[in-house]
Amino acid sequence: MNTNSLYRHALTVIVLAQLCGTSLWFSVNGVGLSLSRDLGFSEVDLGRLTLAVQAGFICGTLCIAATGLADRFRASRIFAASCLAGALVNAAFVLAATQFPLAVLLRFATGLCLAGIYPLGMKLVIGWTPKHTGAALSWLVGMLTLGTALPHLLRGSTLGMPWEWPLLGASLLALLGGAMVLRLGDGPHLPPSAGKARLSEGLAALGAKRFRAVAGGYFGHCWELYAFWMLTPFLVMREVERLMASTDLVAWLAFGIIALGLAGCVGGGALSRRLGSLWVARWALTASGALCLTYPLLAWAPPGLLLGLLFLWGLTVIADSPQFSALAAAAAPRERVGSTLAVMNAIGFALTIPAISLTTTLWSLQELWVLWWLLPGPILGLWALRGVSSSTEPAPARQT
Repeated sequence: MNTNSLYRHALTVIVLAQLCGTSLWFSVNGVGLSLSRDLGFSEVDLGRLTLAVQAGFICGTLCIAATGLADRFRASRIFAASCLAGALVNAAFVLAATQFPLAVLLRFATGLCLAGIYPLGMKLVIGWTPKHTGAALSWLVGMLTLGTALPHLLRGSTLGMPWEWPLLGASLLALLGGAMVLRLGDGPHLPPSAGKARLSEGLAALGAKRFRAVAGGYFGHCWELYAFWMLTPFLVMREVERLMASTDLVAWLAFGIIALGLAGCVGGGALSRRLGSLWVARWALTASGALCLTYPLLAWAPPGLLLGLLFLWGLTVIADSPQFSALAAAAAPRERVGSTLAVMNAIGFALTIPAISLTTTLWSLQELWVLWWLLPGPILGLWALRGVSSSTEPAPARQT
């Protein structure tokens, strides 16, 4: 196998493993309507379960950054071990769902495990792909998006069956993803272990103007993204009820809206090779922000139009994420790229907690108007990027 074929094979394995591993992230949300019907969970309860995952992910990424795990040990082994542990705690939720405090704890543990999957997946891509990091990471984040949508697909394909089946299916997928990466191993394009790390070293890149601006854009993106994904089933349900259609459509439509982000990521990655990652990040953030602003104003519009706008939103809301990651990886100290990305992820995901909490708490009172609580994300993200020049963006071939 020649070098280019080897890199393509490795990238394929990593992104498919990311798809399988990140199916754990929103596994409970995929059966949220069933949990509401069968166990009496409210929107606030489902929000708390999602917040527990986010909190676990933040704690896990900070632990990785503080201990230097991402830069001291083989990324493929951490990824595989995290998939195994995540599969087990996700399956345990089936037994603990009726005991809400324990269920929240298990979702927190799931978030801890995801901290060894998503950031380490980015490092694996950087280690295997010698050029075009923005395009390569677009596939990785696209698979994160599809993995987020998978629970809705699993729910849609198991309608009429107990809600436990989609959860167990997500656990099986995570096991498969871990096995794939363990067999692949680490790539040849990462520096050797940097030794013991300190959390301050992972934060050091924030002192650089360009990295700080890129991170600011990413933080604004995070504020909007996960709250939108959390609200997607509720937004879809509103329009399905207005259409007086079967609620069985909700799972399928929610899957389609979130999964379309894969096309947004891949399309943005292709554009980044010609126009640069910064251009793609700015325009994707602008487009999703415009939808965030206008959607509540169109509450009276036909349900078909609003569903179409949700699909457009799903396409654009995630397209900037891999480009922010590529820009951050290029600006971060090479010997600390794993820790630096972990810290950036931790801060970004910390911002998802108030966004999710606000929107799920206020949904029953404000419905579509709750979306305006997401507007600060795109606005502040674009403001952070205002002084960044594309002329200083590294050439794609050097983004390794």
